[in-house]
Amino acid sequence: MSNALQKLNIDDKTMPTFEPLLSDIWGSLYKMRPELKEDTELPDELKTNHSFMQRIMADEKFDNYREYTKLDELSSVLATTKFGEKTKEWLEEQRQANEELNDQLNELQALQRQLEKQEKENGTSQVNEQLKKDLQQARENFNDQVNQQVQQNGENLSQKFFQAFQDTKETKNSVKQLVSGSTAGSGDMELRKVPLKDQLQLAEKITKQTHMKEIAEWAGRLKQIAKLKQKSVHRNNVERSGVSLGNDIEKLMPAELALYSHKSTRIDFLRRFTEGQTLEFETRAKESLGKGPIILCLDQSGSMQRMDTQSKGFAIALMSIAKKQKRDFCYIPFSSEYKVYRFLKGKISVQEMMKLSEEFLDGGTNFLMPLQECLSIIEESRFKKADIVFVTDGEARLQHSFINDFQNKKIEKEFSVLSLLIGGGNTNTLEKFSDRVITINDLDEEGSYKAFEI
Repeated sequence: MSNALQKLNIDDKTMPTFEPLLSDIWGSLYKMRPELKEDTELPDELKTNHSFMQRIMADEKFDNYREYTKLDELSSVLATTKFGEKTKEWLEEQRQANEELNDQLNELQALQRQLEKQEKENGTSQVNEQLKKDLQQARENFNDQVNQQVQQNGENLSQKFFQAFQDTKETKNSVKQLVSGSTAGSGDMELRKVPLKDQLQLAEKITKQTHMKEIAEWAGRLKQIAKLKQKSVHRNNVERSGVSLGNDIEKLMPAELALYSHKSTRIDFLRRFTEGQTLEFETRAKESLGKGPIILCLDQSGSMQRMDTQSKGFAIALMSIAKKQKRDFCYIPFSSEYKVYRFLKGKISVQEMMKLSEEFLDGGTNFLMPLQECLSIIEESRFKKADIVFVTDGEARLQHSFINDFQNKKIEKEFSVLSLLIGGGNTNTLEKFSDRVITINDLDEEGSYKAFEI
């Protein structure tokens, strides 16, 4: 499933036994109780691999690596790729610094090619015996040299493995930031719902493309802010409805807190609290009507290019709210043209995520087209109510007749518009169709966070 592992193996021109080495690296990282075989149990051609595996598994940090990769498919594959890259890098450095190692590797590769040619032309049984002996000797010489270099420069190899592990954690964290919801601790759970092939594809995109990594960082940060804002909204939407028994600290009655504060009654309080027998306020959510879609109109004119990764992180964070609230999410990037993406109940596939992240419209600014599309979406919605978030750094004209129609439709369908104007400028047009206009410098400041309270 991993294109990166396949490419790493195909591109390797250094070690004849690189593919089984990758398998061993993966096994050491993924399996529950990996054990290294004695080199006497192995065929001669794999003894060089044994030297590398011995170094990897003897590293003092190896157990820490395994705590992260053990029985974890994504982590173990990412780490195998990174460890394989660093092994190749280290071996190439040793080859350039050590003429004898370089000569032995060249001889080994030449003999290996000659053997493969004879086997192809004459069959395995017709291979020259002297060639087999020469190849065997070349393997032994190469293995001795690699062993020597591992002993002398193994610390440098360990440092490379440490960097590989850091890269692995960083990449997996970026994947989690993109696919996770807005609830605490949901990253691993959400990730498990994504097919492994899609996880790997997204991880490889993040590794190759800096802007994907930046979008993931923004999405992770803004989702945390969205979670806090939603929690605050929920707390303000809860009312007390009686008294019950339990051990929720936030709901404890003042009388119980008073018992805790006195030494003579503290032990009794702690006993009852542990058993869930302390008095607390019973709460219930205030009744709320079904909500309509969240619609994000995001300016992608040329001037917004500088904020591309931040604005896409903002879109993904807003989408996580829709997912949590099971609301349809409509994403409308616009410039002098526009596109519409609809995500049922805020759910987005990895393929859609990558498409959203890579696309940028460029061009001028037109408010009319995205606003007309908003009206069409609301007409189709199962509910009247909707929340439109309109993000722009520009200004555009709207006909007076359209503004009147838009305002009338807003009353009829009971939807609201929050506009975020980036970088200041004229708010006149935005004020004509918005319930509220907030001027901000970018999407990472308090004013923009109002969008997360919808």
